[in-house]
Amino acid sequence: MRNRTAFVCLALVLAAGTVIAQVDSSAPLVASRNVAVVRTEQGSVQGFIHHGIYTYRGIPYAQASRFMPPEKPDRWEGIRTTLTYGFICPQRQGDQINDRAEFLLPHRFWPANENCQNLNVWTPGINDGKKHPVMVWFHGGGFAFGSSIALYAYDGENLSRKGDVVVVTVNHRLNTLGFLDLSAYGSQYKNSGNVGIMDLVAALQWIKVNIANFGGDPENVTIFGQSGGGGKVITLLATPAAKNLFQKAIVESGAARGMGMTLADPNVSRHVAEATLQNLHIEPSGLQRLKTIPYDQLNDAATRAMRSVAGDNSGGMGWSPVHDGDYIPTQPFDTRAPEQSKDIPLLIGSNLNEMSENRLSAELRDSEDWTLEQVKNYLHKKYPEKAEALIAAYQKAYPNLKPTEWFRLDNVFRPGTVVTANEKADQHGASVYNYLFAWRSPVLDGSSRAPHDAEIPFAFSNIALTEQMNGGGKEAYDLSDKISRAWINFARTGNPNHAGLPNWPAYTHEKGGTMIFDDKCEIWFDYDKELLTLLFPDMSF
Repeated sequence: MRNRTAFVCLALVLAAGTVIAQVDSSAPLVASRNVAVVRTEQGSVQGFIHHGIYTYRGIPYAQASRFMPPEKPDRWEGIRTTLTYGFICPQRQGDQINDRAEFLLPHRFWPANENCQNLNVWTPGINDGKKHPVMVWFHGGGFAFGSSIALYAYDGENLSRKGDVVVVTVNHRLNTLGFLDLSAYGSQYKNSGNVGIMDLVAALQWIKVNIANFGGDPENVTIFGQSGGGGKVITLLATPAAKNLFQKAIVESGAARGMGMTLADPNVSRHVAEATLQNLHIEPSGLQRLKTIPYDQLNDAATRAMRSVAGDNSGGMGWSPVHDGDYIPTQPFDTRAPEQSKDIPLLIGSNLNEMSENRLSAELRDSEDWTLEQVKNYLHKKYPEKAEALIAAYQKAYPNLKPTEWFRLDNVFRPGTVVTANEKADQHGASVYNYLFAWRSPVLDGSSRAPHDAEIPFAFSNIALTEQMNGGGKEAYDLSDKISRAWINFARTGNPNHAGLPNWPAYTHEKGGTMIFDDKCEIWFDYDKELLTLLFPDMSF
């Protein structure tokens, strides 16, 4: 009888915790052992409340041995506190600081450990039976770097509050740990080249089972990510194990061509593994040694192997999932959109200037003050047979830009985005919406323009956390409201339209409607098709 009484008392305490949280959520921060307690499949977790949003950090969603598929984490007794972010995946750290770049986009570094399969949750309510849309964020950094907290813009509190949505951000295995293809050395390593993607699937499976207790709707999940995170979204659109685990997808600057976002050919990935073993002086019969070698030694050997096989252009960013014909049977958006995701709406876009200046030739780095005549001379020298057509196409596509700005337009993600949007539209399934983020930050005299990563704080409603990038002015807040509301509406309904924007039509191959996000937002139709066709004749627009 005493045990039954104790159980009832505990149940009342947990229930009271929900009530207390509701009563006290107007306080700046509430953290108590009886507040923000949620039951998961593995055991109960305790978070905290900040300005009315329930926050949980570092919840384990899986565990795994090195190179092995993820498994469910161990269960625990009692209540596990989730007040601090979990480990990030080990990764190579740079030995230099770029003063200007780190000012604009400061990073948050955190302890690393191979036990890195954890996630963070922000939610407006718990244990209340409500079904809030769920937005699951995959971080950038290619498939080699980054974490769920690497940028301050990734914080999900403001987006959760603004949209009445549940926001989840995910850590998973990267680089050598997530994508070293050892499949040639035995069936136990069959999926080693894709365990980083398997982690993401495991996170989505955890969400499917547990998110309802956090106030989320497991049948209304949107995955979204930027750069490498966008590449992860694209990969999951073609991964059978992820089918039915999400209902909508957003790709921010993730549809690149020639940047390692397409999946690795197994012939190449196996050669990387072979070269890694050679660098470590390990025979195939001694493969078990790979599981105990210190990470830094392993990653150094694998990175050198990647460079020797894939060339200097790979560096550490060359890691990617493997198109193995099994776990990932098709190359996503190779020549057509994946059939398995035909009914999943897609929102996809890029930024005006993200891959330009850092790819300029030495000659062009000093071209800011060139005259129109100098610009024309350069184009005639580089494209003697089509220079005049290019000049006309630049002027038609970007009539408000100075000619010297032409060299600073993105030439990686915009073409990849258009091809991907065309393939999705040609599928005649769920709608696809296209955007271009063109807003120019005033910080450092506007020299960064609209660079890679710039749209993230606008989508997350985190202008205040990223003033060094955007200046924190009224224009930034106004545009953030428009973009974040579009992302929220898309997550809720599959359609980004709202009263603050002009009508945003679904993209078609024939008309190519693109929402231009700037101080004035407007729709442009096929505005740069001629330009892209001239610049990239090997691609189909």
